[in-house]
Amino acid sequence: MAKIERHEKNDRLSRIVVHNGTVYLSGLTADDKEADTAGQTWQILRRADALLGSVGADRSQLLFAQIWLKDAGDFDAMNKVWVDWLDGTEPPARATVGASFALPNIRVEIQFTAAI
Repeated sequence: MAKIERHEKNDRLSRIVVHNGTVYLSGLTADDKEADTAGQTWQILRRADALLGSVGADRSQLLFAQIWLKDAGDFDAMNKVWVDWLDGTEPPARATVGASFALPNIRVEIQFTAAI
């Protein structure tokens, strides 16, 4: 059986799991929850870059992203940041859905899967 690596873990979750050539990032939210949707999205994407880099991957290796938005009306604002961040990189498969969050100021959460 292939080894399962867990990084940045606590009692609830592992922020990063690597198994069999695939890296899984848990759902990421912005540190500055007072930022608008575009600002929160940028924070999340920069954090994803750092987390992927910590295990030898990068955004060009993304396989899938699941995005949750508090307000579907923010879809275009989030998408603009997303496309700017991809900067010509081949896009992963992706799904975006509306969601309510446990904390009221969370506007977006993104979960990533990438090849490594």
